[in-house]
Order: sequence, then structure tokens, then C-alpha cells
Amino acid sequence: MKVGLFIPCYIDQFYPNVGIATLSLLEKLGCEVVYPQGQTCCGQPMANSGFEHLTHGCNELFVKNFQDYDYIVAPSGSCVLHIKDHLHVDGKEDAATHIRQRIYELSEFLTDVLKVNNLRAKFPHKVGIHQSCHGQRGLHLSQMTELVAAPFSKPEQLLHMVEGLELVELKRKDECCGFGGTFCVFEEAVSVKMGKDRIDDHVNNGAEYITGNDVSCLMHLEGILRRQNSNVKVLHIAEILNHE
Repeated sequence: MKVGLFIPCYIDQFYPNVGIATLSLLEKLGCEVVYPQGQTCCGQPMANSGFEHLTHGCNELFVKNFQDYDYIVAPSGSCVLHIKDHLHVDGKEDAATHIRQRIYELSEFLTDVLKVNNLRAKFPHKVGIHQSCHGQRGLHLSQMTELVAAPFSKPEQLLHMVEGLELVELKRKDECCGFGGTFCVFEEAVSVKMGKDRIDDHVNNGAEYITGNDVSCLMHLEGILRRQNSNVKVLHIAEILNHE
């Protein structure tokens, strides 16, 4: 299958290793991966701030770059959800619909499309997983604990395939980290307090690493960890699944 690799802005600028790990992992699993060179922002920051009318150029460019692929995959749940819910282009709605129906966050692509049941990955560490809100409540990558339903987690399903990795059990496993896109800018104090609480849950349960599907959330947590001079490290799930 031919996969278009969508790498969001903050990964491209601040965490390029996440993009490289995603590419490497998909190729190991037999995908023909292409990175469209002309891609830019998906428009989520503007839409989150109430300026969706300014995203038309982003939408048109996204369709131009990704309309010809069997699937589009990104290591970012929030950006994928934005495209799924908000990508529309006048005169190219068929192409936009194709993209909305064929774009996947990395872990859901591995579990739902490739149906991965084995990985050549090793990571002998205690790891806590942060279930980001967009992934959990928007893309349904994992079950919400307040629902009376069978628990599941696509990221956890993949991490259980990693040799030597021990997932730590959290007390509040689906609590928000406080990042919330522009929320962390406009409500800085609340955002940081939420982040500290999220980190405490991981640290108190013995995590050496915190992982997740959204670099935005992990970036927020990493900033707090650094200011605390903590030994706990942050890695995107793609980096762990690709680690040999």
C-alpha cells in the first residue's frame, strides 16, 4: 500500500526523530511511504482559536499534497482528528472526503489497518502511557474509564509487543495533561498544575519513561520534567516501537 506521511509542524521543527521513527517503522512493516515535500500546517491552531475561516489555504494545500495516497498516517492524534472532522474544500470535496476517511493516527493504523501482532522492538524500561484527550475521546484509541464498557487501548496493545517493556499502572490513566493546544498559553497556571499532577501519577508509580501518541502533550510534560530536574524521560510511542 502507498502511504502518505503527514508530519505536523511541531514534530518537524522540534522533534524530528519522531518523524524519522514513524517512517522507519512503517517501512519495516512493508509500507511504501512517501513524504510530500510541500506539506505545511493542517490548520488546527487557527481552528482551535476560533479562526477556522483562516484555514482554507491549509485545507486546499493538504488536499493537493495527500489526495493520491491509499492511506495518510501521522504520529499525532490531535492533527489527525482535526483533519477527520474539519477538512473541506470547495470544488474538491470528493478528494477531501477520501482523505478524511483514509487518514489514521499511527497506532490505529498499525492495529486496525496493518493488524500488527508482532514487533521487533526492545525497550527494557518501566513506561507510563499518557492517553491524550484527542486520541482517546476523539479517535477512540482507548476506552474512557468513566464508561461501563470493556477496557481497551490500541497504544497499550502495541507496547505489550515490545520486549522487556513494563507498563506501569496509573491511578488516573486517562486524565488530561493540561496542554490543550492554545489553552496552555491562555491558562498557563492551570495548565502547568494539571501537567504536574499528571507527572506525579507516573513518577509515583515508578515510570522511567512517559510515552504517548501526541508530541504536543509530551512536549508539555517534558518541559515540566526538565524544570523539576527529573530523571524521567519522554518518548513518542513511535520511537519505542521502532527501538531495537
